[in-house]
Amino acid sequence: VLTGLLALPALWWLLRLIPPRPRRIDFPPTRLLFAIVPREETPARTPWWLTLLRLALAATIIVAAAGPLWHPPLASTKTRAPLAILLDDEWTAASTWDARLRTADDIIMRAADDRRAVALLPLSQGAHDISLETADSARVRLQQIKPVPYRIDRAEILPSLSRFLSSNPDIELVWLSDGTDLGNGAAFIAGLEQTLGQHPLTIVSGGVPQPRALNGADNAAGALTVKVLRATTGAPETGTVRALDLKGLPLGEAQFTFNAADRETDARFELPVELRNEIARLEIAAERSAGAVQLLDKRSRRRTVGIVSGANADVAEPLLSSSYYVQRALEPFADVRLTQGESPADAVSHFLDQNLPMLVLTDVGNVGDAHDRLARWVEDGGVLVRFAGPRLAASEDDLVPVRLRRGGRILGGSLSWDKPQPLAAFSRDSPFAGLPLPNDVTVTRQVLAEPDATLGDNTWATLADGTPLVTAAHRGKGLIVLFHVTGDPRWSDLPLSGSFVDMLKRIVALSGSAIATEGNATPAKNARTVAAPSHMLDGFGSFVAPPPTARPVPEDFAGSATRDHPPGFYGPPESLLAVNALSGGDRLAALDFSPLVNAGREIYRTSEPQDLRGPVLLAAIALLLLDSILVLFLGGGIQRLIPRRLPRATASILVLAALTLTYAGAYAQEAPNDVPQAALETKLAYVITGNAEVDAISKAGLSGLTLF
Repeated sequence: VLTGLLALPALWWLLRLIPPRPRRIDFPPTRLLFAIVPREETPARTPWWLTLLRLALAATIIVAAAGPLWHPPLASTKTRAPLAILLDDEWTAASTWDARLRTADDIIMRAADDRRAVALLPLSQGAHDISLETADSARVRLQQIKPVPYRIDRAEILPSLSRFLSSNPDIELVWLSDGTDLGNGAAFIAGLEQTLGQHPLTIVSGGVPQPRALNGADNAAGALTVKVLRATTGAPETGTVRALDLKGLPLGEAQFTFNAADRETDARFELPVELRNEIARLEIAAERSAGAVQLLDKRSRRRTVGIVSGANADVAEPLLSSSYYVQRALEPFADVRLTQGESPADAVSHFLDQNLPMLVLTDVGNVGDAHDRLARWVEDGGVLVRFAGPRLAASEDDLVPVRLRRGGRILGGSLSWDKPQPLAAFSRDSPFAGLPLPNDVTVTRQVLAEPDATLGDNTWATLADGTPLVTAAHRGKGLIVLFHVTGDPRWSDLPLSGSFVDMLKRIVALSGSAIATEGNATPAKNARTVAAPSHMLDGFGSFVAPPPTARPVPEDFAGSATRDHPPGFYGPPESLLAVNALSGGDRLAALDFSPLVNAGREIYRTSEPQDLRGPVLLAAIALLLLDSILVLFLGGGIQRLIPRRLPRATASILVLAALTLTYAGAYAQEAPNDVPQAALETKLAYVITGNAEVDAISKAGLSGLTLF
């Protein structure tokens, strides 16, 4: 119907040839002296503004006949060919899932009107046999699809799609995309371009808000921060991140702001460390997706560690003490508390009163009266870390993981090496497994362990000659760890290396979560090595029961969620392990559709289509009425509808009213009772100027006008 707009030039030409009705003008009486016989002139063409009005009227009628829509449905080819719908159904589509379902349902309904077969392809299903079904069946199955809470690999479906297209060469494809790339989008688009060939493809993307996500939570010294991500730059955005505990109770809120050029920003929770350690869930307000949720477990808690030193030099020369090096190594991930001139026994009692989860003793021999209380604290779940030194080597103390030999092994002594010993690689059973081996660390002195049958099981780190460097053992629910060297560089270069920080970080992560084992076995060998699914997240970020496909994860699992390991909490309630949709290094990016050169583009509709024919027809009627009024005015019809004497009578009334209002108050008593008859007759007069020629012309003109 819109092709009727091509007739507007012909209408413009026609309107130019048909002028309006001649206009009739009443001249003033004096004008009649110059032209007794009036002339009527007809314009040569229609005024331009009237032509423009009529062209607009014609165009409005044509547009109304075409059936205009506000938010029209997606364009579709008028064909009976089968239809295949590719649907992005990972968590990045969850926040606007309703709009995507509405679009897919509209496409399938129009396919049903044309009796077309439909293939519905959720990309999370990966490689599978693709088959066609009726549109009604596809609509029912569409409502059963939910977004998955983990990252999907879109490229897995390409082999199945290639086989399907080869058997259905005339099929039409529509891709309902979320527009987000989590790292493998470019490979999928390149493979899709190669797979499609000449098959038509319509990409539906945009028109709805882009997803936002959380990752990289860091419980630092002053506050807990979390990164907020988005896929594209653009307009500035603000939002709120909420902090909840395990029971879902709110603990705090933090604001975040995206500048126009930002794709990531931070939300900062400045709460006391006790409250920050209770946070189990961070979520973006009003964002329903698994990626907008960051779960926190025991590894994210900021532990408070007390350091007790047995050397008086720690106060006199703090930069040379073991406490200084241990404190600097712990500060990035723990709150450190030091003793202030107290004896080791008093310092231990002071820290036990504060119920700290971890204590570090640097070259402390016997703890005196605090021994029994310290032993009970370890059995109740505390983590005790000890560093060797002359005092520990000369003491008799049972709060060590292995039996120690009196004295120590010194470079050049009776029990000595020919040269300093480097570290050996960490075993896979050690909590230090995976840490890089420091090649520049050597040991010149150590406290030796008495060899026995359990020494190998209790060893976490060794030197190149096989002697233990770090040993550990469980006591009840707690853990005792011993470094067989000092916490300062006197016996080893270890306190100067980055590995020292990483080793202490692994030990701090165990504080408050040690699990009792039988006998003196180490946690590495006999403790639980996997955690079973407990509370999982669905694609919308809500907690649900574990699906049957969920598998246990290793206790040191640190990656992002997968199909086998969906996001959520794993393990028992007292030692939960969090798995999130995004890992710390993941980022969101926008998909680049430019390699799909032959693909059409559409956007999601956020509201139902609105029929605009009624408003457009009303506008056409208004233009028609305006045109009619203008034609009547130009043709003199309006003037003939108004009595000729009405304006004069109206003017006389207004003049008399004005005169009455002006002079009535001043001359009301002076008005004569009788008005002369001559004042009621029309008189023609002229002003005598004194110029005889001018006065003669005026008199002759008035005389002729009177006769006329």
